[in-house]
Amino acid sequence: MRILVTGAAGFIGFHVALRLLDCGNQVVGLDNLNDYYEVSLKQARLAHLTGQPGFSFVKGGLEDRQLLEGVFARHDFDLVINLAAQAGVRYSLANPHAYVDSNLVGFMHILEGCRHHGVKHLVYASSSSVYGANTALPFSVHHNVDHPLSLYAATKKANELMAHTYASLYGLPCTGLRFFTVYGPWGRPDMAYFSFTRAILEGRPIDLYNHGRMQRDFTYIDDIVEGVVRVADLVAASDPAWNGQRPDPATSSAPWRVYNIGNNRPVELLQFVEALERCLGKTAQKNLLPLQPGDLPSTCADLDDLTAATGFTPSTSIEVGLARFVSWYRAYYHC
Repeated sequence: MRILVTGAAGFIGFHVALRLLDCGNQVVGLDNLNDYYEVSLKQARLAHLTGQPGFSFVKGGLEDRQLLEGVFARHDFDLVINLAAQAGVRYSLANPHAYVDSNLVGFMHILEGCRHHGVKHLVYASSSSVYGANTALPFSVHHNVDHPLSLYAATKKANELMAHTYASLYGLPCTGLRFFTVYGPWGRPDMAYFSFTRAILEGRPIDLYNHGRMQRDFTYIDDIVEGVVRVADLVAASDPAWNGQRPDPATSSAPWRVYNIGNNRPVELLQFVEALERCLGKTAQKNLLPLQPGDLPSTCADLDDLTAATGFTPSTSIEVGLARFVSWYRAYYHC
């Protein structure tokens, strides 16, 4: 297939693009290579991709309407996997306009491109942050998610609503994936496990919010990629059992679906740090701090729908996943 992967120089986009290329697909990667975190890491990921047969790259942002129109016009995409977005809960408190430009305006351009060029399936990144003020665990796609706690979360919920509109009006099959905390080699330096590793190796203290009692559904990148690829092969279809009198938030009479994609085994942050310390052979200096605005105290993914639809089951333990990450980190940064 010919596939557009946005955010191809990003953490998840890079790994997804590699997997798709390994399967013999033609992949067009799009990324703006912004400086939200170190650009050199994005360039290094991109260098790996550009050496692969079947890969081509377009530099630009989703908010550039003219650029997106040209990309869709030049390529007959069978599938679009939209993983580009302005990420980060805390960053959204200080830079809200970046989220509107990329996550709302940019996603609109993706939807329009898919609509006008006959794309057979749009798979896009949502986020576990949409669960917001919900406290019932595990988080289920059948729960109402109308109480976001950050603008980032609100833009991801908006993406789901925008996709539903296009699925309903134009029959565009759309599948949203609510990613939980993803980690692994080639990860994002703004993520806690990455910054913790750097600080521990440099002998600096690490900040543990909610006094280290936060729980996260840490999911290894290879498991995430497996789930994304399986979903991409399963084109969204209408749910014949959907009932407007009792609307199910996870399905629709339109070709629209939303799934959690996580690990279903949450780990307390203090335990996660202990596992990281064992991999590094060093003890962390810990600053125990209160919960930050916009943060969720706990996340846990109910995977029943995704497993039933695709057979997806995550298999990588925290110990194995962190060991692989630390091995990559030491090799990449020569430390």
